[in-house]
Amino acid sequence: QVQLVESGGALVQPGGFLKLSCASSGSSFSIYDMGWYRQAPGKQRELVAGITRSGSTNYADFVKGRFTISRDNAKKTVYLQMNSLKPEDTAVYYCNAGFKALSFWGQGTQVTVSA
Repeated sequence: QVQLVESGGALVQPGGFLKLSCASSGSSFSIYDMGWYRQAPGKQRELVAGITRSGSTNYADFVKGRFTISRDNAKKTVYLQMNSLKPEDTAVYYCNAGFKALSFWGQGTQVTVSA
């Protein structure tokens, strides 16, 4: 079992930056592919960025060049550095851990981009 706790969400002005963290309390963190998703009001949850257990990354087109996903297996934590934030980035951001048929979610952290 994996428990994920996101943190770092906040209210930020357009053009600003935030760094989200997702800490895992489970064991064997390094075997999981990790991802950040977001869900805005009235919209479906969507993938923002992912990082495999080997360190390969992928990004949604709408965040390429602005967001960076990384992981620290020793700290059992995955990060999302978000730069040049836009109002449309406003959403609840969720962390996901996946391994074969297993999938675990955190409770989410709110990011609001507004002047």
